[in-house]
This record gives sequence, structure tokens and C-alpha cells, in this order.
Amino acid sequence: MKKVAVVILNWNGRHIIEKFLPSVVTNTAGEAEVIVADNGSTDDSLAFLAEHYPTLRTIALDKNYGFAGGYNRALAQVEADYYVLLNDDVECTPNWVSPVIEMMEADSEIAVAQPKLLMYDQKDTFEYAGGAGGFIDRFGYPFCRGRMFNTLEQDHGQYDDARQVFWATGAAMFVRSNVWHQLGGLDDDFFAHMEEIDFCWRAKNAGHKIAYCPRSVLYHVGGGTLPKSSPMKTMLNFRNNLSMLYKNLPDNELHHIITLRMVLDYVAALKFLAEGKAGECRAVLEAHKQFRQWKPSLRAKREALKQQKVDCIYPRHLLTDYYLLHKRHFSDLKPF
Repeated sequence: MKKVAVVILNWNGRHIIEKFLPSVVTNTAGEAEVIVADNGSTDDSLAFLAEHYPTLRTIALDKNYGFAGGYNRALAQVEADYYVLLNDDVECTPNWVSPVIEMMEADSEIAVAQPKLLMYDQKDTFEYAGGAGGFIDRFGYPFCRGRMFNTLEQDHGQYDDARQVFWATGAAMFVRSNVWHQLGGLDDDFFAHMEEIDFCWRAKNAGHKIAYCPRSVLYHVGGGTLPKSSPMKTMLNFRNNLSMLYKNLPDNELHHIITLRMVLDYVAALKFLAEGKAGECRAVLEAHKQFRQWKPSLRAKREALKQQKVDCIYPRHLLTDYYLLHKRHFSDLKPF
């Protein structure tokens, strides 16, 4: 069994893997096995891999199962001590695998970890999808060290301390394979977006740590599958965020936080409408409709989990701090 397997999930991304796979293969050699799992692509991705990377292992899925379902099916076919879920639009740097594995080996309680994630086009700036490790506030709004909503910080070494975080980015997520299988992998129903935060929350509820390793650096493009302004992306984010909260919040916080969060979502829908973004407004309403339809299955998932109060959740309301108090950097959230 391999110690580390880096698994890239591809869907119709032939032009992306052609550009970024060389850096992965070159800078991962000797540290891990590289595998491409194809999520039912209809382009010539598999033919390209067969011609240009004939020795690289590929896993061909029969259709597009989304990020969550695709990785669940792919990793069921991979044997390794550690899995690395790596987006196809990531440029790797030399020696990016070993520092994270060394950190996880030194602390058996760390189940999930991520490297420092910077922008591909602005390499001195933290990338939206993960920055220097992820957090959420008590109402479920995610943010990162280096990224608060749409405000991205430049990297001046201010987050070069290895530390525990709440969630690790799915763009480059290291996870112990035994924990992955114990927790049942990602939630298939999420399809895409928020699934890694939900997984990390479940890991925390099970008593594990999530960590950030600044000695490993990657450059990420982001937004390759769904553009940032996509109504589908909006729907998935709002639906999955509510679902994640419903599954993982402790009993004494569940009702009032879900209620307030739904009210805030309707405010967001009205804001979209006022900005002329009718599609985004409808996406929020559709997200709530699907969340209500999912309630019975979510309740069953909730009952199968052990919810508890976990660390690394920001105790205040991030919307208030960001928009009213103008706290735009993670460092402004002291003493957090």
C-alpha cells in the first residue's frame, strides 16, 4: 500500500490538466503516487492522459458524480495511508507533500490538513478557496486566514504559523485514509461546495484536529468548473450551508441558529434582487426549498452523528464585523 496518494478529480478539464499536471507530476515525484480520477468526462481528457502520461494511473467513473460523489467513488479504489484531494487547477511547488505529512505524523490527532494556498495569477496574494486555513462563525459563514468574504490579503508571512483551523480546503486537502473511511467520506448529496467544511466538522465532532501547514505552498486558479456568479453555485452554497449546520450543530444551538440563518438568507435574496440579480435570488429560494425537502434525510444523518461544541468557531457574527465594523482581515478578529 502506498503511503500517500494524490488524487486529482477531472471533469472535462483536458485543457486544465494539460497546463497544470506537469507541475504536479514533477514536484510530487518520490513523495506520492499521482492518480487522475475522471468524473465521466465527455472531452478527450482520458485520451490525452493515455497518450502523454501512459504510466499515470487513471480511474474512469461512468458519469459526473460531482466533487463529493466523484471523490467518494475514486478513493474507494485507492489504497494509501494518506489521501490528498487536489484540484486540477493547482500549480505545485517542490517539496509540497512532505511538510504536511511530517506534521500529521508528529500529531496522531490531526486527521485533516492543508498547505498555504495562494493565487496562481497573483502569487503574493491568498487564494479565496482556502488561504491559510478555514474557519466559520457561529452562524455558518466561512472565511479564511487571508480571506474575509471577497477581501483577499497579500501574503507577508503573517500566517506562517502552523496551527489548528476549523476546515481545510478541498482544493488541496490531506486526510488520513482511515478517518476518511470511518466518516464515510464526503456527503454525496452535497454534490459540490461546502462538502469539505462538512467533512471537517464531522471530523471535529469525532474528536480529530484540522491543521494548516505553511511550509507547503500551492498556487490555485479556482472557479474552473462553475463561475463565481453562477446561480447554480449560489444554490449549492446556500443549500449545503444550511444542511451542514443542521447536521453538525449541537442540540442547544440548532433551532435558533438555523432560524436566524434562514432569515439572513432571505435578506441576501432581496439584496440580489435589488442588484438586478434575479437568477441569484431564485437560487437562494431554490436552496431553501431543497433544504426543506432534505429535512428527513438530514435528520437521519444528524442522529447518526455525535454533535458537540468544537473549537475554532468564531463566536461573533462575521457579517456585522465585516460590513458594519469594517474588520476586513483575519487579524482584526482578535482575540480570536
